Amino acid sequence: MVYFCLKLFQMRKLIDIDEKTLTKLKVISIFEKTSVKGLIENAVQMYVKNMQSNQFNNLSEEEKEDLGLMMLMQEVDRNDKVSEEEIFKILGK
Repeated sequence: MVYFCLKLFQMRKLIDIDEKTLTKLKVISIFEKTSVKGLIENAVQMYVKNMQSNQFNNLSEEEKEDLGLMMLMQEVDRNDKVSEEEIFKILGK
């Protein structure tokens, strides 16, 4: 067994890879012109993205709207203030 130290999200994890899989990863990394570490990181990112996509597709329309609103709320600048008058002005349109 070979142990790799993989850094994802600023956290180091040891993963156990058998020799056969490691050899395949080395060959693929040569063709992809990347490191084995980079190849594993890309594979993990693709897997996570795929799982998130599958989970999103299984949500109801209301859950999708809630998730979208939550994502928008996370992007907002919390230091940006709007007066009550401006809000009512926009709502009055």
